[in-house]
Amino acid sequence: MAVRDALLVLLLDGPAYGFQLHGGLAARTGGRRDINVGQTYATLDRLARQRLVERAGTTDDGLPLHRLTAAGREAAAAWLAGADAAGADAWHETLDRVMLAASLPSIDASPVIGGERERWGARRADAVRRANRAAAASGPGAPRASGPEALAALAATADIAQADAAIAWLDGASRADDAGLAFAPSTDRPRRGRRPSQPPSQPQSIDA
Repeated sequence: MAVRDALLVLLLDGPAYGFQLHGGLAARTGGRRDINVGQTYATLDRLARQRLVERAGTTDDGLPLHRLTAAGREAAAAWLAGADAAGADAWHETLDRVMLAASLPSIDASPVIGGERERWGARRADAVRRANRAAAASGPGAPRASGPEALAALAATADIAQADAAIAWLDGASRADDAGLAFAPSTDRPRRGRRPSQPPSQPQSIDA
């Protein structure tokens, strides 16, 4: 999961301040993600420069609020629909995508879970084809596979096992979502948080 994608999805629930989003990253991924708070703020700054996020005023005690732009909303929807972050591991993307979607009251997680199940089914089918090719190459009358060919067959069986595990987990996530996984954003006030910088106070002149 790119922090970028997670923050965009969290903001689908409405404007939020930086430390609130930071806490949401951990709470809504089941504690799997421990992101440095500085990375959260740096990512928000980058999203603002990319015009995916914009300012939405401040809280009563001066914490800057952030909200999605139209482009940011499109980017969040694309990630939920299966557009993995560049270089990301498919399994970790699935876990984070499903848990974020299931935990947010504003999102229907069913199509997210269904889309993930379909993609893992396609990955499994591809792995089965690779395993079958390896078996045919080392079948009766053919030399037994060794070296790179044997490793390719072993990798295919590993991919089948991973896809089976992912599909089983997604089935369990669907049942859990039916029971209710969504919860509202935390109302706890942060002990710290970035506030707008204040101009230095001007020294008062003293009359002679």
